[in-house]
Amino acid sequence: MKTKSTSSKSINLITLGCSKNLVDSENILTQLKASDIEATHESADGNSSTVVINTCGFIDKAKEESINTILAYTEEKRKGNIEQLVVTGCLSERYKDELKEEMPEVDAFFGTQDMPDLLQYLNAEYKHNLIGERQTTTAPHLAYLKISEGCNRTCSFCAIPLMRGQHRSRSIESLVEEAQNLAANGVKEIMLIAQELTYYGLDIYKRRRLPDLLVALSQVDGIEWIRLHYAYPSKFPLEIIEVMKELPEVCNYLDIPLQHASDPVLRNMRRQITREQTTKLLSDIRNIHPEIAIRTTMMVGFPGETEDDFTDLLDFVREQRFERLGAFIYSHEEGTHAFGREDDVPEKVKIERMNRLMALQSEISFEKNLEKIGNTYKVLVDRKEGHYFIGRTEYDSPEVDNEVLISADESYCRVGDFVRAEITNAEEYDLFARPAVKSYAT
Repeated sequence: MKTKSTSSKSINLITLGCSKNLVDSENILTQLKASDIEATHESADGNSSTVVINTCGFIDKAKEESINTILAYTEEKRKGNIEQLVVTGCLSERYKDELKEEMPEVDAFFGTQDMPDLLQYLNAEYKHNLIGERQTTTAPHLAYLKISEGCNRTCSFCAIPLMRGQHRSRSIESLVEEAQNLAANGVKEIMLIAQELTYYGLDIYKRRRLPDLLVALSQVDGIEWIRLHYAYPSKFPLEIIEVMKELPEVCNYLDIPLQHASDPVLRNMRRQITREQTTKLLSDIRNIHPEIAIRTTMMVGFPGETEDDFTDLLDFVREQRFERLGAFIYSHEEGTHAFGREDDVPEKVKIERMNRLMALQSEISFEKNLEKIGNTYKVLVDRKEGHYFIGRTEYDSPEVDNEVLISADESYCRVGDFVRAEITNAEEYDLFARPAVKSYAT
């Protein structure tokens, strides 16, 4: 079939899934451009000869999105709009053989640890000296920093170890170097991500060294905010909170997915912690650092979850009043320990429980936001939309948490700057503000 005229080495990289996938895509882009290959990220101009899809395979909804995206681009290939289609990432790592059989239109499949092979296939050279240098696709003032790969935990519902392998930490030196490169390019906020932050260092240093890493990163010129994502609650090292309290560069924010609060469900999830232990951990964290904002994630519809179990979860959320909370529905994943259980909670019940949980959290969030009216916060301005400049406090991560809206009709803010903003009004997940007299603009 006749194809449209495209650049002989133009590649469009599509990223699906989480921030860890995004970092992988950014590293691929950096390597491609170092080999003088024209590469874009999620370009809509349709001028690329090759499309590379970095897939997600975590839960059913993510797998469905990945498959639908692949199918959409196989149709573009059939029409002659692209010449080559390549699939990489978690879905490909986990289901490579099945995908090859079912999608022969795809030219090649690569897994999560196959970047050198992927680059070779794309006629690019894998350059080890580029490790730590990365072309970001986020807003210029923020970036994710992946401090480790894989996970050693044995949660019964989770397929991540099947797709990402065992825990592997990066060295403190390499992470500091990458943070310095990011700062030199204008990044002011780095978000530390990993499958499990608290394991950091155990494999290469034989002890947990996240506190040491935080100290080292806090000394990087230009980095003003360091944010922590995805800490495991069992045997949580409280020295992390001590360092957070001591270092002004470390945001008073912790993302610690708890998943549930009913002991039978926690036991079947193999979370290695009880509700009582979780309650004590949260109390200890807040006693050490009362200013902290805790974000968590809860799962509903795990096999065997009864209405009483779910009521326990609601009671726990009412009791703890988390600053931030997200929820998702259990997905029955092949290869996991929980796959041996009957997926016995009807989909309708799962959805209803998630809606009830998020309705409760919406009330809590609204009440907490009302308490902020009249207070002044340091806000990082992310973008301008319509009549508002939109930013975040240190208690909010991009895309998933609350935002601060400052009227662009009444004030001017420069995107990427820090400003002091006084909260004037509040909704469930948004705060409205005006700039205070003194600015943090840099």
